[in-house]
Amino acid sequence: MALFKSSNPVISEKRLRSTIIPQEVSTAGGMTIRGTINKFGFMLFMLLTASVYAWRVQALGGNAVPLIWGGMIGGFIVALIIIFKTHWAPYLAPLYAMLEGLFIGAISAFFNGAFAETAPNIVFNAVGLTLGVCVSMFFLYRFRIIKVTKMFRSIIISATAGIAIFYLIVMVMRAFGFQGMAFLHEGTTLGIGFSLFVVGIASLNLLLDFDMIENGVKMGAPKYMEWFCAFGLMVTIVWLYLEILRLLSKLSSRN
Repeated sequence: MALFKSSNPVISEKRLRSTIIPQEVSTAGGMTIRGTINKFGFMLFMLLTASVYAWRVQALGGNAVPLIWGGMIGGFIVALIIIFKTHWAPYLAPLYAMLEGLFIGAISAFFNGAFAETAPNIVFNAVGLTLGVCVSMFFLYRFRIIKVTKMFRSIIISATAGIAIFYLIVMVMRAFGFQGMAFLHEGTTLGIGFSLFVVGIASLNLLLDFDMIENGVKMGAPKYMEWFCAFGLMVTIVWLYLEILRLLSKLSSRN
């Protein structure tokens, strides 16, 4: 039964089921939707605080490159630890949010400067669109306009895995000096179409994350899974924001 399957790489049915221990739930309390929202809200605050700091460093002429690499690599390492040490999520999820905030803030400031003339509101628009997509996906899930079925999960999982593998191949190719796949960064019809596809898949991931949270509560997952699920949701939203920012940069380059 694929009750907990999610295309989010940090969560799987097997992992969630392995956390459900009746004795632990009875003594420490089980996972709740409100608790997960509260944890996510705290993580979002940490991310925004770190983003503002990194933005100011870049905007004031400081060297934000260490923040970009430190946030990206550090966030990736922390995410891997959380994935394999799920019960560490209460301690590491806030750290992940801070590291991603440094990365996003510096990157956003870079895009803001690079497109100051052609698209002066590119970051503001990316944030607004990300928020709009998140709210829209929540209502689509809440009112069951789009139902998360087994077939739906399989399609999104396959598409997400394909995108991840493709990005990995491109990174390896560039490490060896191959500069192909220019459409990933150029505002061509193919490039914009690809970005729209990726944004669409990232958006649909939110539905699977909402479903995972709801079913985690129903199955009685332990309290620390609130942090883990909040972490998983943030992974999706960060990905969505970056893809929307990339899409807007491509559209702006055509002007």
